[in-house]
Amino acid sequence: MLIDSHAHLDNARYSEDRAAMLTRAWEAGVRTILAIGIGEQAAGMDGALAICREFNPQSAQGGRFPRLYASAGVYPHNTPEADDAVLAKLDALLAEPEVIACGEIGLDYYHEGAAHAVQREGLIKQLEIAAARKRPILIHCRGTNEGTDAFDDLLVILQEHWRPAGLGGVMHCFGAGLEQAERSLDLGFLISFAGNVTYPKAQNLRDVAARLPVDAILVETDAPWLCPAPDRGKRNEPAFVARTAAMLAGLHGVEPEEIASATTKNFRRLFGLGADVGN
Repeated sequence: MLIDSHAHLDNARYSEDRAAMLTRAWEAGVRTILAIGIGEQAAGMDGALAICREFNPQSAQGGRFPRLYASAGVYPHNTPEADDAVLAKLDALLAEPEVIACGEIGLDYYHEGAAHAVQREGLIKQLEIAAARKRPILIHCRGTNEGTDAFDDLLVILQEHWRPAGLGGVMHCFGAGLEQAERSLDLGFLISFAGNVTYPKAQNLRDVAARLPVDAILVETDAPWLCPAPDRGKRNEPAFVARTAAMLAGLHGVEPEEIASATTKNFRRLFGLGADVGN
């Protein structure tokens, strides 16, 4: 059974068929999904928690839906919105039992958006809140023109402001090199791979994935984006995380069930969840 470690279930592209989409995930063997709470704007970061509270009671009563957890965080480009009220809302959300992670947070130098200094400041403030609430973090990181400049800045910040917390986290939708992956592992992070690892031109990413131990990886969709091959460009959904798991299995020369089992155990370990999660 699989865990989709990163999906934007509150996205408007699911507004017409969210229940059916979750049923398809269940039928594909996905038993747990981490719903990402960033919203379209920072003030909407509670959307993932609302989805959890809508569907988890139905799942507990025998509905064919995966068990849902939530995160909350301010996306890099929304960090100019991270005023005292938004940060207080983040702190309150991280106190909720269903909200097991802070994120996705981080740095994005690729798209035009918030000034880099503002992103760095917003990230550090959220790290402080997450540390106080003892929540692992979900990192988004993308450099300019596929460079490592954002990752270089990120790792310096995490070394100073996050490593002492000892809480670790997830490098979501990893897209850097082996050096950055190994430095992330040293900081206590898991490396999560999304559907883009299946794309024909992503051989460098597949090379990284093949070099990492299976006890250091997760699988995700980043749905509704990054639909795996051969349906790239279409709306993604959690059921398709099985394709990413199958790709990783091939890279490691094991059966998909072994990747499913390993990534489920990794998820439980990071978030301190029981053996029932993911089954």
